[in-house]
Amino acid sequence: MRIVFFGSDAIALPALEYLHWAEGYELAGVISQPDRPAGRGRHLHRNPVATWAQAKGIELLQPEKAGAEEVSWLRTHNIDLALVMAYGQILRRELLDAVPRGMWNLHGSLLPMYRGASPVETALALGDTVTGVSLMQMVEKMDAGPVVAMVHVPIRNNDTSPILRERMAHACVPLLTRHLPKLADGTAVLTPQDEAKVTYARKLVKADAQVDFTISAVALERRVRALQPWPGVAIEHEGQSLKVGTASAIAGKPTEAPGTVLHAGADGVDVTTSDGILRLLSLQRPGGRMLEVGEFLRGYKLTPGVVLASHSVPPLVSPKPFPRTAFF
Repeated sequence: MRIVFFGSDAIALPALEYLHWAEGYELAGVISQPDRPAGRGRHLHRNPVATWAQAKGIELLQPEKAGAEEVSWLRTHNIDLALVMAYGQILRRELLDAVPRGMWNLHGSLLPMYRGASPVETALALGDTVTGVSLMQMVEKMDAGPVVAMVHVPIRNNDTSPILRERMAHACVPLLTRHLPKLADGTAVLTPQDEAKVTYARKLVKADAQVDFTISAVALERRVRALQPWPGVAIEHEGQSLKVGTASAIAGKPTEAPGTVLHAGADGVDVTTSDGILRLLSLQRPGGRMLEVGEFLRGYKLTPGVVLASHSVPPLVSPKPFPRTAFF
């Protein structure tokens, strides 16, 4: 059984390791995103999946957009089956039809919830207590194919996006162990998604880092954890953007306007919201490093009584597909 894997994000690495070593399968190639400029120097950066494939000596393709050349490659290399996880491109019909035993996607949600680009971050930000990975057949419509199986992953109170993604990544291995043989021999049972329960998680953008203090402290604390490491969450003060590393929500009914700094000390910076107080526990100045608040305030002054800017941000989830245009 010759398999090709489409992926770009580190969440796919445990599944790749499984395919690389599992008996009865040959990982014949990896198709991933091209190297992209990153960092202050804008040097080309290779994504984790491409780096892994290169280190293992597995044939690597990095097209700007997968198309006719990749269809030809799949056919000439006698690829039987394709798996996809966090690839970052919409795959065309001719690619889906190029492998005789189908193309199958590992999607980071319990479908039909959170189809789309940011299911992990959305589940965290909205306060879900459980998420998971769905193994589904790929169709032309985004994340709409029938589901083979799911694995549930609990969301813990202190989870950040990287921590949760790590657990979800490893949950893919037992999912593949149980169900890849069924995909290979054609015995997998496919369950159509309930279209009445579909929701979509949109692509995150840089401006999602903005803070809306008119929502609750609990919701803001979840956003701080959910939007790590990018785009993060940042407060605005005197023209500077201060990135928030960690925060906690404190119950209360403040009378001051949302965004008012009530207290700034070694134990935290307390900011009012519409419901409760958001205690900022670590902060980072532009070009600096993330510091515990006590250390941060030794080199930066935040005065109680100042009102921090508040920006409304669009919802992360919708019952309909989000438009492809940017929100900001």
